Amino acid sequence: MIQLDQVSLRRGGRVLFQKASMQIHPGWKVGLTGVNGAGKSSLFAALLGSLTPDEGTLSRPQGWTVAHMAQEVKALDLPAIDFVLSGDEEYWNIQQQLQHPEQLNNDQLAHLHGRFDEIHGYTAPAKAAQLMAGLGFMEHQNSLAVSSFSGGWRMRLNLARTLMSRSELLLLDEPTNHLDLDAILWLEDWLKAYAGTLVLISHDRDFLDAITDHILHIENSELTLYTGNYSTFETTRSERLAQHQQAYEKQLETRAHLQKYIDRFKAKATKARQAQSRIKQLERMQLLAPAHVDTPFTFSFREPTKMSSPLLTLEHVSIGYADKVIASKINLQITPTSRIGLLGMNGAGKSTLIKSLVGELALLAGTRKASELLNIGYFAQHQMDALDDTASPMLQLSRIADKKISEATLRAFLGSFGFSGERMDTPCESFSGGERARLALALIVWQRPNVLILDEPTNHLDLDMRHAFTMALQDYEGAVVLVSHERQLIASVCDDLLLVHAGQCTEFEGDLQDYAQWLRQARADMLKQGTSNTAPSNPSPVVENKTNLVKVDKEAQRKLAAQRREQTRPIRKNIEKYEAQIEKIQPRLTEIETELADPALYDANRKDDLLKLMNEQNDLKTKLAQAEEQMLELMMELEELESSFE
Repeated sequence: MIQLDQVSLRRGGRVLFQKASMQIHPGWKVGLTGVNGAGKSSLFAALLGSLTPDEGTLSRPQGWTVAHMAQEVKALDLPAIDFVLSGDEEYWNIQQQLQHPEQLNNDQLAHLHGRFDEIHGYTAPAKAAQLMAGLGFMEHQNSLAVSSFSGGWRMRLNLARTLMSRSELLLLDEPTNHLDLDAILWLEDWLKAYAGTLVLISHDRDFLDAITDHILHIENSELTLYTGNYSTFETTRSERLAQHQQAYEKQLETRAHLQKYIDRFKAKATKARQAQSRIKQLERMQLLAPAHVDTPFTFSFREPTKMSSPLLTLEHVSIGYADKVIASKINLQITPTSRIGLLGMNGAGKSTLIKSLVGELALLAGTRKASELLNIGYFAQHQMDALDDTASPMLQLSRIADKKISEATLRAFLGSFGFSGERMDTPCESFSGGERARLALALIVWQRPNVLILDEPTNHLDLDMRHAFTMALQDYEGAVVLVSHERQLIASVCDDLLLVHAGQCTEFEGDLQDYAQWLRQARADMLKQGTSNTAPSNPSPVVENKTNLVKVDKEAQRKLAAQRREQTRPIRKNIEKYEAQIEKIQPRLTEIETELADPALYDANRKDDLLKLMNEQNDLKTKLAQAEEQMLELMMELEELESSFE
């Protein structure tokens, strides 16, 4: 087993954690979590033996083989499958020696052949091919040179090489960053079956939940081991936090406030989107919020610019590159109420469709109709790469902001995205991937888009920022088109799922569990038939393009929903105004109650302070009651107006 005894680690003079003592037993699958910079990578280095603890001892069995996924892959001329096979070092060494039998005597040859048989060397190429197929490689790619693959695909090769190792300890740092959903689901199944000890760094909560049985969390210079998966960890940690602060009471108040609103619209929940948003918020709060009460990230999308419906339409469109058609006969309409998640296997055309929607890629056929009011906020990897490395976040934001906006307002806005102090004024050339992603998102949010088109927006974000981003998207008032491997994000944000597959873009009427089953069946069929674009033999509930009549009805319903939303907007704005007042008053009342509980306040020489606090309390309670009464009256008015639409 792995044992830590009074271990302390420091980097650059900063204490990461200290006096940590624990045991990790063989076969455990441990998720390593903590904010960026907490010390996760340093602990990995210590487990690998490349970093010695500053204090204490860290030990693991001497005979263990440790597999670790490197973060970079050189542009080698080695065939991809050979690169993967080299992950099994003993197999690779024996294989290299057997290729030169003339350099060996009979005893050496006999020993090598015997050992080769013991380690199942004859089946290794088939195992490597299966690993590559599971991670999205086609059979013909096995013989291509490593140098012929892009950076993201080289990382997949590196992951396959790591999994090829016959290891007792497997260390994986963000293995899903360059994977799509089908590869992630395959990797989940593989890691569940892995017999060794796994230590995993990931910001994908569903991935952690599916695999881990323990969570090792770093915070406040402490290393704490929790039993259970990530969801269990969230609950346990929230209970620990509640013992030290008023987090529990604060959450109860927020939930009660949300529940009061939802109860008002329970009968109209399918009609009142504002109530639906709060239902989602309440559902996620039960699972997520307790573990994020101390998150530094709290932001919201600014109200979109003027709306029209539809905002963007594709009619009879074919997409692809040059003369290669990837998908055709696409009919898609985006209205202010659209919440679309794009599903599909790697290479099916999701990113191609995204680029066609934003106008970055010319259509091969059909028409793209954009409203004059269309204002797209587009997030993709190359948006991060396009940041001005020589400019600070403050400078880049000021370039797109109105000159009348104060510097304090800009700094407060950047602060909500985790930029503070000198970091706001630091050129972003030294920024991490997470910081670059947050800056790119901040610049998009500032421009108040009415359509958000997001291609893997959370790849470099940690769990706290992903939570804040998800909550902000739920409350965003514009349209959303999303490609993401993060199931929690899709489930929380998207109302409709579209499947890009086999040259078509069709509606997927199941949920993400159905999609996972569909992917497994599709992958099995592909392996049988050796193709990259075949439909499953027993497809899950995918609906082909509907008749024009049904399509028109659905579009009409969306237009009607947008009209109704516009009619109710003034009332909803007033409700939000009173909600803001209530949210401002309640924390101050809590503070006053805490101050009034102090016995020292009732000393004779503190009489004036006591009277001042009691007067402020009475005044705030009056204002709170008035705001709640006004808000409830507006809710009833909104309910009556919604009823008139029936």
